[in-house]
Amino acid sequence: MTASPEPKRPVRIGGSSGGFTDRVVAISRLASDPDVDAVVGDWLSENVMTGYGAGKARQTAAASTTATSEKLPLEERKKTAQYASTFLQCFEPAIHDLARNGTKLAVNAGASDTELLAEVVVDMVKKAGVDLKVAWVEGDDVTTAFREMAADKKDEIKSLTDGRSLADWGFEPICAQAYLGSLGIAEALRRGADIVICGRVSDAAPTIGVAAWWHNWSASDLDQLAGALIAGHIIECSAFVTGGYYSRFKELMASRKHLNLGFPVASVYADGEFDIGKEKNTNGVVNTETVTAQLVYEISGPLYYNSDVVADLHNIQLAQTGEDLVHVSGVTGCPPPPTTRCGITADGGYQAEWHFYLVGLDIEDKCRWMEEQARHAIGEELISQFSLLKFHVHGTSPANPVNQEIATVDFRIFAQARDAALFDPSLPYGFARKLYETVLQSCPGVSRPNDLRQSTAKSYYEYFVTLIPQSACKHRVHLLFGDEAAQSTPIDIPLPPQTQTYGAQETYDTRSPVDLASFGETVDAPLGWVALGRSGDKASDANVGFYVPSQEQWDWLRSFLTVVKLKELLGPKEYGGGRIDRFEMGNIRAVHFLLKDHLDRGYNSGSGLDTLAKNLCEYLRAKYVPIPKKFIENGHL
Repeated sequence: MTASPEPKRPVRIGGSSGGFTDRVVAISRLASDPDVDAVVGDWLSENVMTGYGAGKARQTAAASTTATSEKLPLEERKKTAQYASTFLQCFEPAIHDLARNGTKLAVNAGASDTELLAEVVVDMVKKAGVDLKVAWVEGDDVTTAFREMAADKKDEIKSLTDGRSLADWGFEPICAQAYLGSLGIAEALRRGADIVICGRVSDAAPTIGVAAWWHNWSASDLDQLAGALIAGHIIECSAFVTGGYYSRFKELMASRKHLNLGFPVASVYADGEFDIGKEKNTNGVVNTETVTAQLVYEISGPLYYNSDVVADLHNIQLAQTGEDLVHVSGVTGCPPPPTTRCGITADGGYQAEWHFYLVGLDIEDKCRWMEEQARHAIGEELISQFSLLKFHVHGTSPANPVNQEIATVDFRIFAQARDAALFDPSLPYGFARKLYETVLQSCPGVSRPNDLRQSTAKSYYEYFVTLIPQSACKHRVHLLFGDEAAQSTPIDIPLPPQTQTYGAQETYDTRSPVDLASFGETVDAPLGWVALGRSGDKASDANVGFYVPSQEQWDWLRSFLTVVKLKELLGPKEYGGGRIDRFEMGNIRAVHFLLKDHLDRGYNSGSGLDTLAKNLCEYLRAKYVPIPKKFIENGHL
């Protein structure tokens, strides 16, 4: 009898970027470690991809009106490139480290010029004098396919956030960008690529693709793919899992570990289980709490959807197995849906904002004076032409303030309209000009900023998120190495061999609540003295997860923190009446909420300051609740 081959050692994958602005040193630091097999990174948040998508659409429209079809030199095409330029800042210093250590690199920085970015990378590699083979992945731009679908089915295409149809949305799509899966990346690596450049793949796709290549998984290895999906989710935001946004941040400051947080490294095993650690000789921390924080970030329920697999989180388990090392198990896989997420971008019009700074006594009355005076000055005729006009009060003026700065409130007036002329400061009827007229009529303790550029028109995008069939994506791999035949023949990536249709995620208050009186005497104190947490966004949806250190605290948290209680904590100004879903992960003592359509259309067009819901959790942790006294009598978070 022939013995089965031993499973390959775990593949070690470094997470180098969680966004367009992450640290320049990331790729080079990870690639300089010979123990890291691959580096992955995400450069394409929703607001970044919409901007590039719209820019590419305009370039395509302009090109169709010109007579020449001659391809411009690379240096000329780079000047109008629609890819994540900050990726190149990170890539250039890492080229020699990648080549020296044989480290693979898979990133989603291509945006709407993935092929061009791949060509630029090839050029940079050649100029560096090293041999690194580059491939790129196609298929995320589904503008043409979407327009064909939408031509006759606008009423059937529904938003994932607010349920409106495309017809009711009322905007004309500029571009459509779908989220691809990971198996194109895996195929490129199998064909010999060292660097794989993608457009809009899912955030976790580079990690799944690397793991699938390393362990030779197929599309049917659902449990393994699901584990890699969660590994990718946990390292996709770089330092978010090594101490960034950590509720115990004061402990990191006390030990001087809050500077130079290490980048995470996921070691993915052949069975899909994985370890989370961080790069050597760096600050920050990796423990079950930081991993839990990133796990509950930007999820929508116990099922985590992806184009390759659906990860079931019901039985996920975390174990601290060493210093800065956490082992994750219990994730199982289900077939992926036949659809994938797709973002539709449209020109929204123009927006502007005006700020007054108020200080001192009777601040609420002063804010009311300023709003009433501003409305009167703008006038109903102009107000009727705005699609949105909001008045925001940011901060408060405390009694007996220690200095003027802390006593100052930002009174912000935010407006949107289709017509840019409404914000022209040179016109007597413009938004800014009308507000100028209130300056000398203000209540006491009001000033305006010296820089008034925010009060002039700025274009913005509207964003519509829906689902489209995976079959609408032309998922293909292009090799920029090998013989002429290899480079001229794209590799088609097959659709998933098995799919499953999913309904709404389960939502419930705790199924076996404990009598809150049984926890004894309580004291009103911030929820965050007991509960840690993290929050985030997906388009206009927001999510927030809370978790606690002990089992007794978990019994209290899950019994206390119901959907009704969360609405109460949000308060009438923050809770807009939308649906809130709730579920629990008992193994990690976490309760999670999804707030549907909470963010006023999301980052691209939202009027609030917390456009990415990053602050939502800390707002809720600051709310006072009746906490069992025994939980905090010996100290608190």
